[in-house]
Amino acid sequence: MQANDPEGHPSEFPEHSGAKSGPRKPTPEIKIGQSSMVHGGEVRSGTTEWLQGKGSMSDVVMSSRVRAARNLAGFPFPPSASSADRSQIMEICRRCIESIDHAEGTRIRWFDLRNSEPNSRRLLVERQVMSRQHSRGRYSNGEGGPDSPRGVAVIEPDERISILVNEEDHLRIQVIRSGLDLESCLAEINGFDDAIEELVDYAFHPQFGYLTACPTNVGTGLRLSVMVHLPALKITGELEKVRNAAGDMGLAVRGLYGEGSQAAGEFYQISNQVTLGRSDEMILREIENEIVPNIVRYEQHARKQLLNENRALLEDKVFRALGILRGARLLKPDEALAHLGMVRLGVLTGLITDVSVETVHELLLLIQPGHLQRAIGSELSQAERRLERAKLVRDRLAPDPK
Repeated sequence: MQANDPEGHPSEFPEHSGAKSGPRKPTPEIKIGQSSMVHGGEVRSGTTEWLQGKGSMSDVVMSSRVRAARNLAGFPFPPSASSADRSQIMEICRRCIESIDHAEGTRIRWFDLRNSEPNSRRLLVERQVMSRQHSRGRYSNGEGGPDSPRGVAVIEPDERISILVNEEDHLRIQVIRSGLDLESCLAEINGFDDAIEELVDYAFHPQFGYLTACPTNVGTGLRLSVMVHLPALKITGELEKVRNAAGDMGLAVRGLYGEGSQAAGEFYQISNQVTLGRSDEMILREIENEIVPNIVRYEQHARKQLLNENRALLEDKVFRALGILRGARLLKPDEALAHLGMVRLGVLTGLITDVSVETVHELLLLIQPGHLQRAIGSELSQAERRLERAKLVRDRLAPDPK
């Protein structure tokens, strides 16, 4: 049976061609079997894994993420594929994902994005489970749209692992963890990647490596990224030096929700841009052991410098932000995010003692349009969202009456 037969069972997919080159790092064993998959339903509530505030250097590093871009041999890449091709690809990939055993106490939830509610898609984007591009279904060449065949599988309950089908590539496998922990993310993603590759042939070239829709992903197909919070560097005027240095080292610096998003609240995603000719280990070593620790040290030094040498300025910015959030009657999402970023700095430097970092992290989600509308229980106009957002923030940050 051919690889593009949508009715094929996992055991009938062609065997792996053995095209990968070079030794691979030992990965967690993932057995192939028949696992249950929950289809559709409500996006779960609660704070997601990347906002737990745990792990190494979590005062600065919010989360670590590794993403692998993969394509099935014999099919056009999604931007050039027909709707029929995308439907076949989605069915093949869904069957593969469904057959992968997962940890006890977890389950795989599959969202067919053609049939999902707009707010459900919005929630998945806000929770960093999938990209805005995948939510829209529109490709950079103008092809696609809301009805384009595409889906996303999410490992619940912590949403640490998600697999996007028919985004820019046939498969985008993502692992995200709190704090600086790229090594664990990489090991986990390699396990899922290997399990899927036992069932299908990937598009692979012996010289260039994994073939992808975007040339910058060719090679390992890996993107390693960290989300960092750098408010002190912004206040001290050192942030542009860090951004310029990152660019000189071939790193991309983006906003909270990746490409095309703004860096409100001084939250930034920093990732590698080039994968061709570089091994997993090389990229990991540079980002996790060299680049990110240096950025963390710069931010930590700037925080101490403000506390010791310019405390009044820091206190003014922190308590001004807290005062606005506790008193505002209308709030835009970027405005709320900017003030919450400053409040987070105040909590971590010990200036604010009656707000927890967990509350700040929870609000980072709840102020977003999708989560806000779910909390209210109805669709809201933009004006209504600004009103309800301000009320929600006031309630969560209200001072203890004692």
